[in-house]
Amino acid sequence: MTTPASGVPERSSVPVSAPGGGCPASAVASAVRLSGPEFHTEPHLVYRAMRSEHGPVVPVELPGGFPAWLVIGYRELHQVTTDGELFPRDVGLWNQWEHIPQDWPLLPMIGRPMPSIYFTAGAEHRRHAAMVGQALDEVEPFELRGDCEQLADRLIDGFCERGTADLIADFAVPLPVLVLARLVGFPDEDGARIAGVLRDLADGGPGAQEAHLRFGEHMQRLLAARQAVPGNDVTSRMLAYPGEFTDEEYVLDLMAITAAGHLTTADWIGNSLRLMLTDDQFAVALSGGRHSVAEAMNEVLWEEGPTQILAGRWAARDTRLGGRSIRAGDMVLLGLGAANTDPHIRQHLSTTAGISGQGGNSAHLAFSHGEYRCPFPAQEIAEIIARTGIEVLLDRLPDLELSVPAQELVRRQSAFLRGMTALPVRFTPVRPTGEFA
Repeated sequence: MTTPASGVPERSSVPVSAPGGGCPASAVASAVRLSGPEFHTEPHLVYRAMRSEHGPVVPVELPGGFPAWLVIGYRELHQVTTDGELFPRDVGLWNQWEHIPQDWPLLPMIGRPMPSIYFTAGAEHRRHAAMVGQALDEVEPFELRGDCEQLADRLIDGFCERGTADLIADFAVPLPVLVLARLVGFPDEDGARIAGVLRDLADGGPGAQEAHLRFGEHMQRLLAARQAVPGNDVTSRMLAYPGEFTDEEYVLDLMAITAAGHLTTADWIGNSLRLMLTDDQFAVALSGGRHSVAEAMNEVLWEEGPTQILAGRWAARDTRLGGRSIRAGDMVLLGLGAANTDPHIRQHLSTTAGISGQGGNSAHLAFSHGEYRCPFPAQEIAEIIARTGIEVLLDRLPDLELSVPAQELVRRQSAFLRGMTALPVRFTPVRPTGEFA
């Protein structure tokens, strides 16, 4: 936990190798716990303290006392993500499996070996990535923008006459999943049900495992429908891709596409709106400055990326990284948010093309990097959803303003994800568009 005076995260008194020897006991006497309010209030201060005490690779302790390494150096993270052979995304390599209970809260995030784009490595991952990448690459941007505009208008019509709204619950969270549901081939009436399932999954509460089962059942029904009658959607294009894939593989890949694109895009929208509502530098976006919307969104990817820590990579063999001895099977967490604030890279960028809005620098690691990064077509789809949604909202409600003091806004309580729990606003009530009234 953080002490108010120091801002330094609490260190565990348990040696980092305690549960199963995953990290060398000689590395450091104690590890940083990846929990506590400091990670969702002042993460930059946390990472600064980590960097000062431990350097670019930090021994950390996951809930339950399980050891891992958190990479917070930009160059070191670039090294890990570039070398997919030494640091593959192969969860089966983890040297802690014999100690992991079935109800471990991070298990849905870490995953287990399964035949999907997200939980395979090497040639098998590339096989899935080629199929999914082509299906996403054929999404027509103009049609996607039209879908985003229509669905954003529909959501805004639901609250525009009230004069108040929570832009997270009423807009940022439902919009991406409604668009993605249509994109993969669900009829619009199913979009709200998919949104409910993903909300339960994201909460990580007692209903998360049941929600995961329902999510899979939705995808199984969609797959069967598209096998019977193909359409102009991502699922049909995946089925048409040359190659042998099982129904299980299709379902798992569809789940990965939808789940990975949902909360991250929602948080991108929410964090960007918060920035525009609280930072004078981006306030011009509220009065129709389209360029400022793009700048605010890029600023968020540098400073408050939706994915702060990504799990993960696993060392294929004993190696050295950032002065640390990494053992085969050790979990290596990608500190994307921390790496983007690494003083070394920030100093370099400030003397070249600038950061964020200053030139639109996109050297951030918000989408990860290397073979296992978020596929480029998926990045483009997320950008279109987020930017179009924000622009429609600002066009419809140009006098948006916070209805609570900025300091009362609350972040999601997670070291891994960064987003708002609520964004209450007020505005002059307007009439619905009529199409969805």
